[in-house]
Amino acid sequence: MTTATRQEVLGLYRRIFRLARQWQAASGRVEDTAREKQYIRHEARTLFRKNKNLTDTDQIKQCIDECTARIEIGLHYQIPYPRPIHLPPMGLTSLRGRGLRSQEKLRKLSKPVYLKSHDEVS
Repeated sequence: MTTATRQEVLGLYRRIFRLARQWQAASGRVEDTAREKQYIRHEARTLFRKNKNLTDTDQIKQCIDECTARIEIGLHYQIPYPRPIHLPPMGLTSLRGRGLRSQEKLRKLSKPVYLKSHDEVS
């Protein structure tokens, strides 16, 4: 990992924890705020620890992009949880191949960047 990439990753880590410290739940309830702050901290620690040994620059860049996207979406929608995508079953297959394997492959390819690691951790 280059020094610039390392600084970017550490900056994102600090940004997430600053965000968690200042987070206010959209409902305004103290219990919801505490639960959401805890979720942000736990999710950040889990994902950063999981990816700490990455050496491939493309994978590192993808993780940085995912982190940035999740921060921006969380701030915009005022929810710390990833926004799920709703696709109807068999809605992505072409007219020729309506097999389950092709459906699973297309779903994986169509997953937004901010949800790439969500299924692995949850």
